[in-house]
Amino acid sequence: MTDMSNSPIGKSLARREDQRFLTGAGQYTDDITLPGQTYGVFLRSPHAHARIRKIDLTRAKAAPGVVAIFTGDDVAAAKINGLPCGWLIHSKDGSPMKEPPHPILAIGKVRHVGDQVALVIAETALQAKDAAEAIDVDYEELPAVIDIRRADGAAGAVHDEVANNVCYDWGHGDKAAVDAAFAKAAHVSTLEFTNNRLIPNAMEPRAANAHYTRHDDSWTLYVANQNPHVERLLMCAFVLGIPEHKMRVVAPDVGGGFGSKIYLYGEETALVFASKQIKRPIKWTADRSEAFLSDAHGRDHVTTAQLALDKDGRFIGLNAQTTANMGAYLSTFASCIPTILHATLLAGQYKTPKIWCEVTAVFTNTAPVDAYRGAGRPE
Repeated sequence: MTDMSNSPIGKSLARREDQRFLTGAGQYTDDITLPGQTYGVFLRSPHAHARIRKIDLTRAKAAPGVVAIFTGDDVAAAKINGLPCGWLIHSKDGSPMKEPPHPILAIGKVRHVGDQVALVIAETALQAKDAAEAIDVDYEELPAVIDIRRADGAAGAVHDEVANNVCYDWGHGDKAAVDAAFAKAAHVSTLEFTNNRLIPNAMEPRAANAHYTRHDDSWTLYVANQNPHVERLLMCAFVLGIPEHKMRVVAPDVGGGFGSKIYLYGEETALVFASKQIKRPIKWTADRSEAFLSDAHGRDHVTTAQLALDKDGRFIGLNAQTTANMGAYLSTFASCIPTILHATLLAGQYKTPKIWCEVTAVFTNTAPVDAYRGAGRPE
């Protein structure tokens, strides 16, 4: 017989981290200041959809304390790749999902309010912010697609290469068996659900501090991220072309996230790129309003669900049709949330013999959508 007297099960366990947090001894990304530290601020689009005709940096470059300014033209000239989506979904016809480029700084167009247009680096954060406000951008405003119920292309294209704004049209389950169940059902209940878009609001906003070391051509990135290994893999292998052993990613204390700090974002990637150009560390910390525009949002689904029952009220079939908003670009895990993490859990704890789920994912001129706290399950 096993002696359970020393088992921790059912016993209160003392937390080891409370003292330093309660006494202000935690260390978050913004607490880290490196020798030669500079500060970055992103100029963001005020438009949901617009063509960038011209960016005039004359006044901004002459502003006090400015070290450098980078735009999408610099990213394109350096042949920096766009941010990747980490999960490939195929449509019902077998074709792969549409994955348009997701540049780390806008190239040619902005596609949602908050899309980053330029990175301004200065000796202080206030100097960087003042210089960013001195940048003159000539925008040609374009029709914006906002409502996922009207994202069929009639209101315009978010990406010219994506017909009808459809990222994928996916299906899972046994459609023929579900159709047969509905044909013999004694009763069918139909409900429409709207899972509204939400914005994460962590205690600590997203932050990053990128440092390039000249003597061994390596980088260290301090970042408020829940998954530093994925951050390094995607940034090095898919975007910047840096050998992984040349990049050290450090996630210090992370003040909340619930998913919104798992992804690879353009901001920290731009800092890593720019840190080599200026040979100095660059720190960026989002302010609260900026985070509302740039952090990956959650949910934003419209679902029509039909439940077929026999004469005794037993479930015999479930049919769910979902339209899922991807936003303007595909975030790191966005494609799997309304599919693999949604359809496979529709039955919950109930015995439901036959299920068919179709998901149409669409692009809109809104912030990208990804996982947030049990993503797919609440929907």
